[in-house]
Amino acid sequence: MTDCQRESVLLFGRGKIMSSEGGKMKQRRSGNNEFFDILATPVGTLYLVFNGGLLTAVAFERPAGILLRKTDHTALVKKELTEYFEKGRRDFTCGTVFTEGTGFEKLVWDTLREVPYGETRTYKWMAERIGKPHAFRAVGNALAKNPIPIIFPCHRIIESDGSLGGYSSGVDVKRRLLEIEYYTKISKS
Repeated sequence: MTDCQRESVLLFGRGKIMSSEGGKMKQRRSGNNEFFDILATPVGTLYLVFNGGLLTAVAFERPAGILLRKTDHTALVKKELTEYFEKGRRDFTCGTVFTEGTGFEKLVWDTLREVPYGETRTYKWMAERIGKPHAFRAVGNALAKNPIPIIFPCHRIIESDGSLGGYSSGVDVKRRLLEIEYYTKISKS
């Protein structure tokens, strides 16, 4: 599977976060400091999940079992994402943390920030970039689990033949994100 194609759906329950992957449910405890805020965007409503002051997820479905809260941290993330959609913001300064994922997955997610705004790279490029040139399928599987899309831009990774590949929130969202970046970039040049 490719780029965010295999969907990993997060289901937020009372004090627990369930992750459904391949029909198997995994569970982890969420902290008492977990909350979310909402942002309307051109690609739909985003649910920004925080633990303490750190962003832990950007989701397209409303989390259940955690409180809606507005803080200085949520305001910063909302401001930066709004600037991304409206003005082509390229760098995010908000604090993030990966609360799940293997070392390999976190390496892949961190490497996403090397892909320039308005450009794309291939799964093969990502695999080579992390020093595992034959691991392009594993890269795709890791991208499918990216909990903080847009800020860690898995939408910029495409197939070697130029096709879009998949995206956990749907290929139409991926296409729209790439279009927003493309048209914003050419309007500024």
